[in-house]
Amino acid sequence: MNTRYVRSWMAALGAVMALAGGSAGCGDDDDTTMACIAGTATGCMDGLVCEPVVGAEPACFPPVQLRGRVLDLETEAGIGAATVVALDVNGGARSTVAITAADGAYTLPISITRDASGNPVSESVTLRVAASGYQVFPTAPRTALPIDLASAAPLAGGARVVMDASTDVGLLALPSGGPRGIVRGEVDFAEPGGVLVIATQAGTAVSSAVSDTGGDFALFNVPAGETLVSGYRVGVRVDPATVIATAGEVGGVVLVGHGDGLGSVSGSVNVVNGGMGTTTSVILVVESTFVPTAARGEAPAGLRAAPVSGAFSIADVPPGRYVVLAAFENDFLVRDPDTSIGGTAIQTVEVPASGGPVTLADSFKITGALTVVSPGADGLEVISGATPELVWADDSSEDGYELRVFDAFGTMVHENIAVPRVTGGDDVVYTWTGATLEAGMIYQFRALSYRDSGGGRTYISATEDLLGVFQYVP
Repeated sequence: MNTRYVRSWMAALGAVMALAGGSAGCGDDDDTTMACIAGTATGCMDGLVCEPVVGAEPACFPPVQLRGRVLDLETEAGIGAATVVALDVNGGARSTVAITAADGAYTLPISITRDASGNPVSESVTLRVAASGYQVFPTAPRTALPIDLASAAPLAGGARVVMDASTDVGLLALPSGGPRGIVRGEVDFAEPGGVLVIATQAGTAVSSAVSDTGGDFALFNVPAGETLVSGYRVGVRVDPATVIATAGEVGGVVLVGHGDGLGSVSGSVNVVNGGMGTTTSVILVVESTFVPTAARGEAPAGLRAAPVSGAFSIADVPPGRYVVLAAFENDFLVRDPDTSIGGTAIQTVEVPASGGPVTLADSFKITGALTVVSPGADGLEVISGATPELVWADDSSEDGYELRVFDAFGTMVHENIAVPRVTGGDDVVYTWTGATLEAGMIYQFRALSYRDSGGGRTYISATEDLLGVFQYVP
């Protein structure tokens, strides 16, 4: 039986039982006299929702909502029919999906525990946004800002609302290409939310989505042709489905989830000359999404170990092929770039269909990162100059630097592998006069320090994977 209908039937039965019991556990004062079911509006007066309460029975309150707009980053025009879903700190779904209006506006309700006065408890979420013709947000190196639900302010209409710069999301238009369509479906599992759904063609990911709390997903920008649709999340093994994508819309795809056949991935890291960094994290990235030039990809919810300073293990990993990334997040550390020694190569593992433990062949060597000064020292930075200065902290024993600049799609747009060393100063200042910057585009610069022993270069350190990000707005 489809678990979605089982859940719906159980919810309906729960509502009947609650009403039959006649218990009063909902509402502020005289809002209602019947029991309510947390996470729904059942048992509440119009305009109210039933929420869990710390140390008490669920009660009815004005809803908490995120409101904002989805915009084209270059034109600032609203984007209609985009999908917006809230994710928790582990990447799991915290909401259903909101669809933007023609002007890009959306309202996204989120169920959240309240205190005795009805105020939302502190909890942070991030947004994942997708639309036809646009790159999914967030895609590394762009990161989503945390939104504290406790900051929701009451409005005249009754709802508590978060509506600020963090709830407005700009999307980058994809390069023009052949016909692209939409594939819609659902994850059929007891807990269907937060599954990373990936559409692949010829082994390469062409689109991705995250299922909402009800299991629904929409894959945008899928090229026409035979497409494998797969799902990944900690604790669930998903049967893939094959569809024929068209330039229009394909619906009704069902990905059935199971709780068995899971594996684990274990290994270790070795932090050497960590500087300000002492512990790091390890994530599993689905191999079909990995972009080797930019060393980034999509990590399913829960496939992460942190804090790590030695041995690590990631449990309940679904079958599939993964790229293992250590020190990918902002923690003052990077994977040691010295390829002349062991433990510095990017590693790939495969969890077999039968599940079971997998151990990495080598440990990861981690070292202190080169500090990014500007732009993008602590997040996305907007610049207006067409010849930006890229600045990072000088290494202590280098002979020179290699510099590369990537656009938001992972394409290298500038390279200089002979940036001279700096003496008598704290920072390296490099003025980029290379390719013309594209208005509205987001870029990332990445620097490597090296020693030249005469027999070749030995790399020392690098800037962090998610810093040095800037947007050109002339």
